Amino acid sequence: MSETVFSKIIRKEIPAKIVYEDQWALAFEDIHPQAPVHILVIPKTPLQSLAQATAQDKELLGHLQWVVAQVAQSSGLADSGYRVVTNVGSDGGQSVPHLHYHILGRRALAWPPG
Repeated sequence: MSETVFSKIIRKEIPAKIVYEDQWALAFEDIHPQAPVHILVIPKTPLQSLAQATAQDKELLGHLQWVVAQVAQSSGLADSGYRVVTNVGSDGGQSVPHLHYHILGRRALAWPPG
């Protein structure tokens, strides 16, 4: 996987407002928020997207989902609700080739989203 802005955030070479971190994951506020709360959750290991995930990634993917729920709870979104999105590939709107989940909340979100 190529070097990305997320790789640099993981190594603390680029500042980010980190809201959660453990040995497998990092969560930080999006610099171009699309909702009053817009947080990204990323794995610290290089994984381009869900399309590249293998059976060996199942534990990591489950952990990322757990992190999303914890971050949403600590951000005050659990009661009102929130949306979790991951984009895959260019047609899916993926702009950074590093798996990331968007947590969007604190406003009503329309459906369909695109």
